[in-house]
Amino acid sequence: MKRFLLVLIFATVSAASVFGQCSNGDKQALEAWDKALGEASRTGNRALLESSYSDEFRSLAPSGVMFTKAQSIENAVREFERTKANAQAANSLRFDYYDITCTGNTAVISHRTVATGKGPDGKEETDYSRSMHFMEKRGNAWVMVSSMGHPLNDAMQLAYMEREWNDASKNNDVSWFERNYAANATDVYSRTGAISSKGEVIADVKSSKVTFELLELSDLRTRVEGNTAVVTGINRTKGRDEKGTPFDRTSRFTDVFIKRDGRWQVLATQGTVIAPVASAAPATTAQNQ
Repeated sequence: MKRFLLVLIFATVSAASVFGQCSNGDKQALEAWDKALGEASRTGNRALLESSYSDEFRSLAPSGVMFTKAQSIENAVREFERTKANAQAANSLRFDYYDITCTGNTAVISHRTVATGKGPDGKEETDYSRSMHFMEKRGNAWVMVSSMGHPLNDAMQLAYMEREWNDASKNNDVSWFERNYAANATDVYSRTGAISSKGEVIADVKSSKVTFELLELSDLRTRVEGNTAVVTGINRTKGRDEKGTPFDRTSRFTDVFIKRDGRWQVLATQGTVIAPVASAAPATTAQNQ
């Protein structure tokens, strides 16, 4: 898996070198196009799939099986008919964390896919994967010429979860903490050493007046042992405290996760400031990391 991931990363970097960077407007348009195609696949929209795939389209599934355009469309339509007949089996799909490079006539789109649905026992199940699409503009329309994907292992899922955590902190997304903190989670503040429960962390997020300009992860390292995982890394946080005073600090963090109900949840988090503190900004859950 690690070797495959390195090849995939190399392919992304190589594509960026060849194609260069496109404008933000181009990227937004391509992201919207890709999401529309994903929705068409989920809903079995044969007409849109027909016009979106090139005639020579090939898709490499995570299993290693190669599918043609006709086979890919039939698979999508068949899956839609199956889930329509069994509402419990229907999945919701989310595409996020896009990486897009393009020129006027070529593009490479990579993103995470999160599929959530009900398993045979009626419990919620979530599958995580990463996809890469290669596209060309023919005439005035984009078409996909090839696609490949692979499932995300636990270490990869946790790396994305750290990114989600920062996004939730930046946006004061209370629902993320409600869902992803274990009931008995503990949070040790990096600057004060104070310890908080899940309820206290959520209350802090709700009342926080801190605004973040930057939350940047680096040096992520993950160890998975059964249903327990430890992620260490560095998080730089930059912004303004509730009084408007700017701060810029860097912390090294240790996050402990536990797999419950079929998904990873935060069990404990602790951070240590490793750079000079620029202000007396209050600690928040994102600054702990």
